[in-house]
Amino acid sequence: MEFAKRLAEIQVSPIKQMEYRASKISDVVSLAQGIPSFDTPEVIKDNVKAAMDADLVARYSLPQGLPELRDMISQKLAQDHMFYDSETEIIVTCGAIEALSATFQSILNHGDEVVLVSPSYASYPELIKVAGGKPIFADLVENEGWRLDVTAIEKKISRKTKALLICNPNNPTGTIFTKQDLTSIAELALQNGLFLVLDEVYKDFVYGEEPFYFLAQEKKYRQNIIRIFSLSKSYAMTGWRIAYLHSAAENIVEILKVHDSLVTCAPVVSQYGAYTALQRGDGAVKEFTQVYNRRRNLMCHRLDKMEKYLTYQTPGASYFILPKVLVRQGSDSWKFCINLLEQAKVALVPGVAFGPSGEGHVRISFGRSDDDINLAFDRMEKFFEYL
Repeated sequence: MEFAKRLAEIQVSPIKQMEYRASKISDVVSLAQGIPSFDTPEVIKDNVKAAMDADLVARYSLPQGLPELRDMISQKLAQDHMFYDSETEIIVTCGAIEALSATFQSILNHGDEVVLVSPSYASYPELIKVAGGKPIFADLVENEGWRLDVTAIEKKISRKTKALLICNPNNPTGTIFTKQDLTSIAELALQNGLFLVLDEVYKDFVYGEEPFYFLAQEKKYRQNIIRIFSLSKSYAMTGWRIAYLHSAAENIVEILKVHDSLVTCAPVVSQYGAYTALQRGDGAVKEFTQVYNRRRNLMCHRLDKMEKYLTYQTPGASYFILPKVLVRQGSDSWKFCINLLEQAKVALVPGVAFGPSGEGHVRISFGRSDDDINLAFDRMEKFFEYL
């Protein structure tokens, strides 16, 4: 017996690999995986308990999700000028990963290419490869705050290209892409007949005054756009595995086939949690954002004190930062992170996990507590002094 040959090109996420290594060492401070330090808000848990007591969670929902949840999603989207029908244009999914997997398995034939930026989320290439596709990277412009390079993306489009994939705000850089650049990307998708997959998981954690721009509000690109949002980060619900995607009805019909075959439906208990989160969770999101902004400032302050060793672009959103390692040992980010873990007991994610241009960098999460951040940086300062 043998496994599929395509698995030779697929690996477990380096983020999970680093967390696994860290779990084998005592007294590790992890700023690696993007897990919020907060618990799920009590109002969400209380309403889910009530749904359980009322015997509402033990049976499957429709594959596309509970009707009342899809209605709530449609209402929330409309508040941001994105108008999608709850019956025909929304699917509730088992987290953003399943939404992405169902999308790529719906749109990709063997050998099709997906153009994505580098650096971007570490699981994207594997999801594309599992679906038989090939990830093609276009570098962001680091010295301009990790700006989208529309020309670089355009040059990567070929006859084999099937989709463009944009994570906005970006993980791992925390960049918020501009309306002008996003519109230019959408025009590329429109002109070349490509799907445009938008992963906007971190749209709630924006620290500037300018409102976040939702490209999915533009009717012109409706047939091209498949937009994904997860409740994991905004509502501290990473373990609930609940998200949704929305697109034009004709796209949803096809994606639903794969979603149904993969999972039947998202966990109903989590769907009730999602309903309450969207209905009553705005206060918690605001509170989380204020705390993350303060932690972002704390982390930037600690990084400024290490300017001999690390340089960075200030993130405008998310709870990640991607500093460049200035010492020679940082050129191999994977080896550097293993040494840091074993010698200083600090877990970070190697930048190479996020694409070729991530090499020489490390991703640090300020989703953890102030105490964890300060302890990790105290240890890193000593580590660098002895390099």
